[in-house]
Amino acid sequence: MPRPSPRPASGAPVPPVAPAPALGGAAARRAATDTATVRRLTAAALALVLAAAALVVAAARPAAAGPPDDRPGVTLFQWTWTSIARECTDVLGPAGYGWVQTSPPQEHAVVGGQWWTSYQPVSYRIESKLGTRAEYAAMVSACRGAGVEVIADAVVNHMSGQTGGTGWAGTQFSTERYPGPAGGYGPQDFNDCRTNIASYQDRYQVQHCRLVGLQDLRTGSEYVRQEIADYLLDLVSLGVRGFRVDAAKHVPAADLEAILGKVRATPQGRDVYVVHEVIGAGGEPIQPAEYLGSGDSHEFSYARHLKGQVQSGRLASLRDLRTQPWLLPSDRAGVFVDNHDTERNGETLSYKDGTDYRLANVFMLAYPYGWPTVHSGYAFSDHDAGAPQSGSGEVLDAACGQGTFTCAHRWNETAHMVGFRNAVAGTDLTQWWDDGGSRIAFGRGDRGYVALNAGSSALTRTFATSLPAGAYCDVISGQAAGGACTGTTVTVDAAGRATFTVPAEGAVALHVGQRPSGTTAPTPTPTPTPTPTPAPSPTGAAQVAFGVTATTVWGQDLYVVGDHAALGGWDPARAVPLSSATYPVWRATVTLPPGTAVQYKYVRKQGATVTWESGANRTLTVPASGTLTTTDTWRP
Repeated sequence: MPRPSPRPASGAPVPPVAPAPALGGAAARRAATDTATVRRLTAAALALVLAAAALVVAAARPAAAGPPDDRPGVTLFQWTWTSIARECTDVLGPAGYGWVQTSPPQEHAVVGGQWWTSYQPVSYRIESKLGTRAEYAAMVSACRGAGVEVIADAVVNHMSGQTGGTGWAGTQFSTERYPGPAGGYGPQDFNDCRTNIASYQDRYQVQHCRLVGLQDLRTGSEYVRQEIADYLLDLVSLGVRGFRVDAAKHVPAADLEAILGKVRATPQGRDVYVVHEVIGAGGEPIQPAEYLGSGDSHEFSYARHLKGQVQSGRLASLRDLRTQPWLLPSDRAGVFVDNHDTERNGETLSYKDGTDYRLANVFMLAYPYGWPTVHSGYAFSDHDAGAPQSGSGEVLDAACGQGTFTCAHRWNETAHMVGFRNAVAGTDLTQWWDDGGSRIAFGRGDRGYVALNAGSSALTRTFATSLPAGAYCDVISGQAAGGACTGTTVTVDAAGRATFTVPAEGAVALHVGQRPSGTTAPTPTPTPTPTPTPAPSPTGAAQVAFGVTATTVWGQDLYVVGDHAALGGWDPARAVPLSSATYPVWRATVTLPPGTAVQYKYVRKQGATVTWESGANRTLTVPASGTLTTTDTWRP
């Protein structure tokens, strides 16, 4: 049985390949958009055409940009929908994770207990060994209620590699025939190349032949594109806010742009986030930058490099990692220490690497590059083994601390560093220090400071930080609770100096949101002052066009609130919502009495959570007539 991996696995059996049947009638008409013309191009000409197209794509920003803030996400690999719902409420939301990526939710082939069956679709019904459609919808609702958005792993390059059978939800299928509500797929809906990819140096093979036996969809067909778009929109209707596109390098970039264009052309799909799985490798013709026209791309080179530097004790070399020309721009790169494929093939670090893995996660979450994703799966010795499941094949709910699931997202090096990442969002790298080898330290503006020690002995020294003076809780050893630190307390003096010990193969991380003062996340509040009632004006009313530049994460909205009734009277529940139509500038126009002196502030809302901007109340005086426009910037 084939595995959904970037290379054919040695010894992996491949299902028999059936000859392509002749097309006629309606089938022939549906295949009218096939790639016959492209196939007649020489390999050299095709490479030139697509390379030129890639330059245009790389320069374009997708219709919906990537995550607009620095909040990390987490992949709960092969977790059931009910387990994810509970984890969002109990752990992910409180820890500050911005989103969770689920395993593919569509109906899949029934082969055995292997994890990769999830990547062998037989229909686009939301029914799998991980749960039902109703459970998926309930999970999305629970997560969003906890301030956590949901991204679905979307398998759109192919269907299963099986020659026939019954899917998890009862769908009967056979070779290249997959029923569906709009007619499903027939032989005409698959690419003409019925053999496996033999050379990754051949662009045509990679994007039109079969990935280890998986039946490759004809994504150049308008019919196939619409089928895929309808599947994605179905998930959006359940509240899904984005997608990881599996095996994206095996789909021409233009095809994905067309498919996602259909999704984004709808009101409900307008703002979906997309990150593509494009496994770039030196010398190969297909690279991640080609896919930036429809979403961000995962940066595999980052994860590979991080493994090499951490394992060799060369942390000092990571200082200028974000400036390397072989990496994607920071705001277009999805970064990770490992994912479900790389933790199995050894391409990156994994939970099996112990302290090296934990240090790599600390670095990823502290260093200002890319959109980080924490990976959390389950322990395995057999690379094909699926998550724990019942006798009927249903995956069991995850149980942290008492079973196979690693729950790596709960470790202090991940969960507490997510809080660090959120606290330092928008700040730059400062105060870098290293010993030339395995020990480094750096700040994030005046909001955070981290030290990593990959050496075999503890490091004690005085570090120069930019943190305000006072006491801080080391979030690697504990957190702030009950007005004190449960772990190590570090004191920063008036000059920003802090003396502390970094354990061997360990780290220390400090940030302004974790101080032993009894509050872990200070919430600025307004300072209401009495406002005199203005004298009546003959003109009756004037307008203030509020405008504030602010980056947000999924599920967050901006409001303006102030001391006038039209601004909610300092009550956030009655605050005026701002429109994101000109994002990152949020706007709203409010009619107010002319000549009124108004105090106001901006607030973020995410579910039931309200965050006030910092600083003193803003003030303005409403003009005698016309419109006053503000050009404010959110104060973190």
